[in-house]
Amino acid sequence: MSEQAVQLDFSSTKATALLLPNPAALVSSRWSNFHYELHRQPAFDTPEHQSPWHVVAQGRSASDVSEPSPGERWLDGKLSRERRYQGDIAIIPADVFQRCNWKTSAEFAILAIDSALLKQVGQNWVDVDRIELIPRFMSEQDTLLQRIFSAVKDELEAVKMGGDLLIDSLKTTLAIHLLRNYCSTQPKLSSYGDGLSSSMLKQVVEYIDEHLNQDLKLVGIAAIAQISPCHFLRLFKQKMGVTPHQYILQQRIERAKFLLQHHELSLVEIALRCGFCDQSHLARAFKRRVGITPKQLQGGRKNILKSSNFLLES
Repeated sequence: MSEQAVQLDFSSTKATALLLPNPAALVSSRWSNFHYELHRQPAFDTPEHQSPWHVVAQGRSASDVSEPSPGERWLDGKLSRERRYQGDIAIIPADVFQRCNWKTSAEFAILAIDSALLKQVGQNWVDVDRIELIPRFMSEQDTLLQRIFSAVKDELEAVKMGGDLLIDSLKTTLAIHLLRNYCSTQPKLSSYGDGLSSSMLKQVVEYIDEHLNQDLKLVGIAAIAQISPCHFLRLFKQKMGVTPHQYILQQRIERAKFLLQHHELSLVEIALRCGFCDQSHLARAFKRRVGITPKQLQGGRKNILKSSNFLLES
C-alpha cells in the first residue's frame, strides 16, 4: 500500500491538491522551508500519503460554536478516532505514512516545516542525524502551537512591515518547540559561556555587510557562526548590544546616508542597494532613526554643492 502513497511537496503552493476535494482557502507562497494552508472542506477521505517535511495540523471551527469534527486517522500504522475540537493539534513527522477521513464538513489548518530546517535549528542541542519526532493524533491542545498558527494566519491576511522577519522568527520558534516537546532524541549538553569569538563575529559582520542589499534571514546568519538561531540571537546581542535585526537596520541606514551624501542616485535605487523593500520603507526607517527624510538630506547636499559652485565661479 505504501508504494502507491501520494508524495506531498510543501515547496509547492498546491501541495495538497491531490488529497482534498477543494483547494486551500488560504495558502503561503514564498516562504522558504515553511508552508501554511487553511482549509474548509466537505466530508472527505484521503489516500495514504507522506512527505519529507514535518507537518503540524490544527483543528478549527468555522463558527463561534466549538463543535468537534469527528473522523479517523491512520498514523504510523496506528488507527485513532480523533476528537478534533477547536485548537486540537496533530503532529505528522517527516516520512511517516498517514491517511485520514472527516465525517462532516470541517475547517483545519496545516503548518509544514522542512526537516532540513529542523536539523539546522537543532544542531547545537541534539544529534541531527537522529532527530525523530513523535507522532501525535488530533485529540489534545498545545497553546504555543495555537498561537503560532494564529500569528501565521494573521500575517498572511494582513501583510505588514517586517513580515519576513516575523515569519523567520515564527518558524524558528516552531522548530525549537517541536525539538523540545515532540522529539524522541535526548538533548546533548553544550555551553556558550565564552560567547561569540572575535573571529566568528568578524565573519558574521562581514557577511551582513556583503549581503546588505539582500533579504537577510536569522537562520542563514546563524549558520555562518554554526550556532542555532536561538543561541546566536542571545550571543550577538550580548556582544553587540543590539539584536541582529537592529544591527542590520543600523547598517542599512548608514549605507543609505553614505549613498545620499556621495552619489547621484535616485531614492528608489538607494533603497534597493540598502536592502529596503521600496522607497517608502527607506523613508520611514530613515526618518525614525535620523530625524529627517532621505529627500531632505539629499536636498541639503545639493544646496551645499550649489553654494560651492557659486563661490568657485565668483
